[in-house]
Amino acid sequence: MDSIGKTINHFLNGGFEERYRQLTESVLENQRIRSYLAKHPYITERQVERGINELYQYKTQWDNCDACPGLSKCPNIVQGYQPRLTVYRGDFQLEYHMCTHKKKAEEQRRQAALIQSFYIPKEIMNATFDDFYEDHPSRTMIAAKALEFILHVNPGENGRGLYIHGPFGVGKTFLTGAIANELADRNIQTMIVYSPDFFRELKNGIHDGSYQQKLEQVKRAPVLILDDIGAETMSNWVRDDILGALLQFRMMEKLPTLFTSNFDLDELEHHLTYTQRGGLEKMDQLKAKRIMERVRHMNEVVDMKGENRRK
Repeated sequence: MDSIGKTINHFLNGGFEERYRQLTESVLENQRIRSYLAKHPYITERQVERGINELYQYKTQWDNCDACPGLSKCPNIVQGYQPRLTVYRGDFQLEYHMCTHKKKAEEQRRQAALIQSFYIPKEIMNATFDDFYEDHPSRTMIAAKALEFILHVNPGENGRGLYIHGPFGVGKTFLTGAIANELADRNIQTMIVYSPDFFRELKNGIHDGSYQQKLEQVKRAPVLILDDIGAETMSNWVRDDILGALLQFRMMEKLPTLFTSNFDLDELEHHLTYTQRGGLEKMDQLKAKRIMERVRHMNEVVDMKGENRRK
């Protein structure tokens, strides 16, 4: 934005005084400036004369706002900010405050920061219930359960979650993305983890020293979404030292955990029983049942059916 000094330079080739007078009149005829001066009758003509540059910038930038071209094309001195007139030690000064569009953009950025994810497609992070309804209008009951969870979730006080299962590609992960975005509106932080890759990364973390830090971060997430549980290669270590310990901690701390899976609860229990060692041992059965007791006790089951939307 040009200052009035630069504008005056365009008038130097002739008629400077007249043009300057016209410019000053246009500034002082501005309704916002007139209103400000009327509310501050102690301001003298001399102060106005000294502050004509600030008044000009104030007027011009508000003219830009009145014809707002959008945040990305904002021509104001500070993009996305509107000027406010103040008087300090007898002179006009401009303070800048975020406009509505800038506030909205910052709020969206803040909400995005509330949702952490590992290995989750970007489009899932932009999921909404409007898209969920449009794509699958028959899923009113499923959406109702999800919205009821959003309404009543209270990490640290209520650890109830959801177990969402169904065939491949029916929108389970998309639904959890919509849930996470709604929770962001409530200032509730959500972490979405793609289980198979996360378990592999934890294993690698044993060697590079990041294992404990990563596990602690996931354990303590206010709301945790374990996406595609059951798709990992099961081992005693994953089942007992990771999944079992993780769910035990979250149950004790009353931190909600949501799951998506191609398996129903019985199928997941079967998956947890058979590890890479093969065979079926009684201890494996007991450990699998112990984990599933926590899942069954702390989660409402959501059965999703439908077409594979990824075909």
